Amino acid sequence: MMIRLEHINIVIKDIQRSLTFYQAAFPEWKVRDSGESEWFGVQRNWCHFGDDTSYLTFNDDADSIARDHHGHQAGISHLGFESSDLEALKSRLAEAGFTPHTVGNQHPFRHNHYYYDPDGIEVEFVQYFSDNVSERNSML
Repeated sequence: MMIRLEHINIVIKDIQRSLTFYQAAFPEWKVRDSGESEWFGVQRNWCHFGDDTSYLTFNDDADSIARDHHGHQAGISHLGFESSDLEALKSRLAEAGFTPHTVGNQHPFRHNHYYYDPDGIEVEFVQYFSDNVSERNSML
């Protein structure tokens, strides 16, 4: 049996503003489809952004801010993505106006940076420097 993550559905305030961040992070991805829908009496626009097998769905009907990342509310703490070139990703995001709010601890087998997207959703990008799972996952 195989299970893989196909998509993540995110409620945001402004699709174009979110695309600025995510297109810089994932330059090979594209808008797969978009449209309008109604969700419990509220009209919203939606957008699927990704590749042929995985994508992010953006819905522009957010009526509050993201959860407090220093608090203990239920919900997603952050999204984590692996990059093969963290420095190039960091440069693209900087060109788009985004800087990491936290740089992970120095680790010999991985580096990671944490960003807030335009809606305050935390996104981690990690690059591994070993194929050895025990090295990659070690807490040194």
